[in-house]
Amino acid sequence: MAKSATPRPDNAAQVKRILEAVLLSAQQPLSLFELKKAFDDAIGSDVLRILLDDVRNDWADQPLELVQVASGWRFRTRAEFMPFIERLNPEKPPKYSRAVLETLAIIAYRQPVTRGDIEEIRGVTVSTQVIKTLEERGWVDVVGHRDTPGRPALLATTKKFLDDLGLRSVTELPPLEIMNQSLELADAQPQ
Repeated sequence: MAKSATPRPDNAAQVKRILEAVLLSAQQPLSLFELKKAFDDAIGSDVLRILLDDVRNDWADQPLELVQVASGWRFRTRAEFMPFIERLNPEKPPKYSRAVLETLAIIAYRQPVTRGDIEEIRGVTVSTQVIKTLEERGWVDVVGHRDTPGRPALLATTKKFLDDLGLRSVTELPPLEIMNQSLELADAQPQ
């Protein structure tokens, strides 16, 4: 049975509607490469970027927003509407120990780092479970090995880490001073 040909969009408005449909139905962020496949590569990356910016502007007054994260483009609910959604589906975010959060921060701000680097900065031994927790979450991965005796693994954050934080790159992380202040405030609050 022959596969019917996909109709080709004949104007920018149609392409934008297709982009909206594809992105709204996607479970994960979509890269430009993946979005181009929706059009049989008939639309170039430069044109897609312009049209994605147009879609982002079109949705500026809507409860959803189009954002670019590390692994591509996705729609997400604007922050001001999240409390209402959370009432319908109260989900408790996982709680991470201070050791896990400190280790993640060191990896994020100093990457790539070895376990020894982390231990030197923190001043304590890093539990295997701490690294395993970050790897299982998909936030940290081994990206190579340092060319020193023992060839220790080099750890770095992943695109999933950036996606989960809504960032395009680690350069968008808040300044380290702000992170230190946040940790100090969290320590001061009664548990």
